[in-house]
Amino acid sequence: MALHYAKPLARLVSEFEKLPGVGPKSAQRLAFHVLRIPDEEAQALACAITEVKASIQYCEICANFTDQPICDICEDPRRDRSTICVVSEPRDLIAMEKTNEYRGVYHVLQGVISPMDGIGPDRLRIRQLLSRLENDQVKEVILATNPTVEGDATAMYITENVIRPLEKGIRVTKIAHGMPIGGDIDYADQATLISALEWRRDMR
Repeated sequence: MALHYAKPLARLVSEFEKLPGVGPKSAQRLAFHVLRIPDEEAQALACAITEVKASIQYCEICANFTDQPICDICEDPRRDRSTICVVSEPRDLIAMEKTNEYRGVYHVLQGVISPMDGIGPDRLRIRQLLSRLENDQVKEVILATNPTVEGDATAMYITENVIRPLEKGIRVTKIAHGMPIGGDIDYADQATLISALEWRRDMR
């Protein structure tokens, strides 16, 4: 299909197709939309993409995306630092924040253990989590990984190989109630996440 486009348009369609969840028809609609909007809007979009790539980095504490060395959540003195919620991706953190129920801090793994994809524990930010647990006065770790094989395996690995060996009496829980098997946290509605947080279970 791209062969029928002018070369610059074909390239734009091709780039949009690389985005997650965007198929050929959606890519075409997005490309045609860009052609229709005023030049200043197209330039603003291009600048926003360039700026986010240049300025966004990992928080030095929790590994959330931020434009500062330390993110706003970690900087907030009102957050309860005795509780750390471990999530796979920054988008999961955002989903948890939208509930307005959780007042602790976070740790973002930047992925999950997936041997099929060649992702082992060393590829995740597990070592940084261990460092926080050794140095901070943490009383509970909430594992908020997706209820998938990879998410559950990651939660179990952290429980058995990171937290338990510390022998510091840290409570380890996992969100449970209301989250469907195989679901993604960032797609769950707020009521489901609130229920999952409220009815979290202890890891055995």
